[in-house]
Amino acid sequence: MADVVLSGAIRSNLLSMQNTARLLDESQLRLATGLKVRSAVDSPTAFFTAQGLNNRASDLNNLLDSMGQAVQTLEAADQGIKSILKLVDSMKSVANQALETKIKATVLTGNQNTPLTGGRALAGLGGLSAGHQIVVTVGEVTHNVTIGAGSTQVATVTALMDWVAATFDGDEPLTATLTAEGQLQFTAANGRDISISANDSGTAVSLDGLVGSRTTATDGVNRDKYERDFNNLREQIDQLAGDASYKGVNLLKGSDLLSVFFNTEQTSQLDIQGVSLTPDGALNIAEVASESGDHGFALDAAIKAFVENLNAATNVLRQQASTFGANLGVVQIRQDFTKSLINTLESGASSLVVADTNEEGAKMLALQTRQQLGTTALSLANQAEQGVLRLFG
Repeated sequence: MADVVLSGAIRSNLLSMQNTARLLDESQLRLATGLKVRSAVDSPTAFFTAQGLNNRASDLNNLLDSMGQAVQTLEAADQGIKSILKLVDSMKSVANQALETKIKATVLTGNQNTPLTGGRALAGLGGLSAGHQIVVTVGEVTHNVTIGAGSTQVATVTALMDWVAATFDGDEPLTATLTAEGQLQFTAANGRDISISANDSGTAVSLDGLVGSRTTATDGVNRDKYERDFNNLREQIDQLAGDASYKGVNLLKGSDLLSVFFNTEQTSQLDIQGVSLTPDGALNIAEVASESGDHGFALDAAIKAFVENLNAATNVLRQQASTFGANLGVVQIRQDFTKSLINTLESGASSLVVADTNEEGAKMLALQTRQQLGTTALSLANQAEQGVLRLFG
C-alpha cells in the first residue's frame, strides 16, 4: 500500500501530538506507580544506587530484629537477678529470725514414788534387770546402753548419768542429774525432743522403777526449722537461675556468651558474658548443715557468718545487674541509631526513584491542555489543505 503523503504542517503537528501523548502516558504511569524510576532503563545510576541503599536498609532491619532479641535476653536476666535478690533478702530474714530465737533446753523429769540415789543399782528398779537395754534419744540421735552387773557395764544410776554425759556431747548435748526430790532428770541443752525407753532383746520393758509411770516435760526451743527454710530458699535460687533463659541463652547460670552484631560485616559487636549467679557459683552461699550432730544454726556466730555471706551475695547481684543494665543501654542506643540509619537510607533511595505526585499532576494537566491545542492546530493545518478542493468547485 502506498504511503500517505502528509504535508509538513500536518506532520509537525502529528509529531508534537505523539510526543505529548508519550509524556502524558509517562506522567499517568508515575502517578499510578508513585515512581519516576521503575527500572534500570529509566535511569541506571539512580536505579542501582537506590537498590543498593534499600538492600543495606533491609540488612539492617534484619540486624534490628537480632538486637531486639538480645534486649529480651538481657531483660530476662535482669528479671532473674531481681527475683534472686528477693530470695536472698528472704534468706537474710530467716537467718535473722534464727539469730533472734534463743535456744531453750528441753527438760524431761521422772516422777516415781521412791526417790533415787546415785548408788542405786539399775537391776531391780521396777522391771529392769541385767542385760536389758536403755535407749535414749535426743532429736535425731539415738544411743543405747546395756544394764550389767559388773563394773565394766552400766550398773548404777550414777554410772547411767556418767554414760549420758560422755555419750551425748557436741551438737547433741544431754545431761542426766538427780533432782532434790531424787527424781532422774534429763536436760537437752539444744532444745530438741528427749525420749527414754528400755527393752529386753526388742521386747519393751517398763521404766517405772527408774523414771516412774509418767514424766513431766518442758518443751525446748531450737533453730532446726530455720535451717530447713534457709536451705529450701537456697535451692530456689539455683532453680530460678536455671529458668532465667531466653531462646536457649542463660546469662545467670554458666558461661553462655551473647554476641550482638551492629553491622552486616560483623565488625561492630558487643559480647555479653554470662555469670553463674548460683549459690555454688558467684553468690557463694553455703548450705546450712542440718544433720544429726551437725547443725549450722546452733551458734550465733555461725548465723552471723551466713548473714555476712548473704550481704556479699547481694553486692554481687547488684554489681551484675549494673553491668547488664549498661549492656542493655548500649544495645538500645544502637537500636535507635540503626532505626535512624534505616530511615536515612530509605529516604535517600526514595529521593532517587519516587515521583513527585504534585509535579506529575501539574505536568499531566499541562499536557492535556497541550494535547487539546495540538488537536486544534492539526485541524487548522488540515483546513488549509482542504482549500484546494474549492478550486474544483
